[in-house]
Amino acid sequence: MTRRTGRLRPAGVLLLVVILAAVPFLLASYPVSLGGRILAFALVVVSTDLLTGVTGMPTLAQVGYFGVGAYSAGLVGIHWTDNLIVQLAVGTLAAGLLALVTGVVAVRTAGIVFLMVTLAIGELIHQVADRLDFLGASNGLVGIPAGTLYPGGEPLILAGYTYWWALLVFLLGLTVAYVVAKSPLGLSMRAVRESPTRLRAVGQSTYVVRLVAFIIAGAIAGAAGTAWTAQTRFVSPGDLAFSVSALALLSVVLGGAGTLWGPAIGAAVVFLTRDWLAANYFTGHADLLLGIVFVLAVFLLPRGIAGYQLSRRSDPPHSGAAA
Repeated sequence: MTRRTGRLRPAGVLLLVVILAAVPFLLASYPVSLGGRILAFALVVVSTDLLTGVTGMPTLAQVGYFGVGAYSAGLVGIHWTDNLIVQLAVGTLAAGLLALVTGVVAVRTAGIVFLMVTLAIGELIHQVADRLDFLGASNGLVGIPAGTLYPGGEPLILAGYTYWWALLVFLLGLTVAYVVAKSPLGLSMRAVRESPTRLRAVGQSTYVVRLVAFIIAGAIAGAAGTAWTAQTRFVSPGDLAFSVSALALLSVVLGGAGTLWGPAIGAAVVFLTRDWLAANYFTGHADLLLGIVFVLAVFLLPRGIAGYQLSRRSDPPHSGAAA
């Protein structure tokens, strides 16, 4: 029997990275800008999958930490420096620290209670962003300058340059998530999902494992927020809304929970459906289209996009009847 594996072949990964890096040479400015936003959202979905799929902790809070990273990067750009590396560091750290503070309480719960607690965390961050004047309140944070890569460098104004920055942040975040998932910590995270009693029996604290996973996922979402700000140079409380959190969680289901790369593809499908297909061909029907996509996914891809690919690799020949 062939063992099922979630590994991607290095040659395939390299080819995909080359294709993504070539996007600014192949497409016009708007599609490139849209691609950059997709990468930022996909990284939020990866952080969601790190909790939901790998650790078994379905969450609706990751968009909140994404907003913390986005607003932190914007405030740093306005009041301190336009250096994107500094903004990335500050936004990631701020989101990670908030994940630590909120996670101390959140990870004490489980199941539907945990889901509701993370929903409350996300909504609390959303409401704070909507009311504080120094964050722009409901009008959003405006006046964010174009970022630079080094002091005195040229601002990254062209869509291709900001896209490449978003791609770099996405690859860094995905690499961190992948390394964590494959590390001994990742094995403990899967043990929390599969059998927390056995994990406690061997002397490990499920609380500590869950908290560390929560912090790492929050920090990755914050990094995604800084990539978003670098492109849009504007952050709105609408970017932190519950609907975005729901789309992130549904992208995990669509892509294949626990695979990391599958949910990233799911995020691209969701974003393209909502912001390209609906905007250009079915104006005003984005929710309807997304609903159709998810209904079809439930029936045709019950294990998600990645799950379908893995099942094709692992199923032996002539196994259709058994399946």
